[in-house]
Amino acid sequence: MTDRLYLRHTTDKQTNARQLHALDSLLKSGAPRYEDPATSSRVYAINRSGFRRLLDEAAVGDAIRIADAARLFRSTKDVIGIREILQRRGLHLRIATGAWSGFDLAADDPQTKLFVTMLAGVLEFQRDMISENTKEGVAAAEAAGKTLGRPAAFDDDQAANVIEAYAKGTAVKALARQYGVAPKTIRRVLDAAGARDVGDVLEELDGVPADARDQEQAPEQPHAIDVPGLLAEHLKATDVAEICEALRGGRTIRRGQGYSVRVTAPHAFHQAVLEQCAALADDGSAPAGRKAYRTYADRIATVTRKE
Repeated sequence: MTDRLYLRHTTDKQTNARQLHALDSLLKSGAPRYEDPATSSRVYAINRSGFRRLLDEAAVGDAIRIADAARLFRSTKDVIGIREILQRRGLHLRIATGAWSGFDLAADDPQTKLFVTMLAGVLEFQRDMISENTKEGVAAAEAAGKTLGRPAAFDDDQAANVIEAYAKGTAVKALARQYGVAPKTIRRVLDAAGARDVGDVLEELDGVPADARDQEQAPEQPHAIDVPGLLAEHLKATDVAEICEALRGGRTIRRGQGYSVRVTAPHAFHQAVLEQCAALADDGSAPAGRKAYRTYADRIATVTRKE
């Protein structure tokens, strides 16, 4: 069994000093550590790059060690989701210090369920109080005439021009050069308006320009293929709106303690989604992740053979 340390702080003005102190003995023993600096607690744990890397590298029986529960979850909903993931992967979760240090928070016995739910309730209350104080501070600042927040890259007219130019065939990278911004900024504008098409998404995923694809080829027929739950969780972190939308619109199928999401889409789309999960196929990733990747790859291959 390997102890894996997880650390997170909310803003770039904060540090991990207190957490490092609480985990000092484990750090000195050489336990690997995973960090999500300047990451809000509103970002669900599975969508944080550091925590996802921890899950990818963890093996059955490993223990996740955190300085305090707020590093990982802040609501009852978070607790339920995280515990389900850890239980399915056979991982343990322990707080380094305090009254909870003797508990495996991922255990499935009734007593642990009760205590963890109570703890989550306290954390959720704390978060709500912080949120309420923040809203009051924002309201006071606005009343004083202060401008808050980061300025948008485009005003409404510019955003409309970007969407119109894209609809007429201008490429994302060309628009980025024209406006002097990164391509991802253009994609955010297009995704907010639901303007990007599947061809552009596939170009982003596999690097093949959409206009280089065979224009005379008949449109692909959609295929219903089950995406394993572990891959669906991994894909929650993607910034490709079409993939997120496809997963949300898919049909969830329960299989024992696991699940799959049935997604109906063209073969090329499934292949591009598989490419997004390539990290799970590495030898250093968790066995469960490698198995889920192979399962999905086999299902796609089966469809290919039938065509």
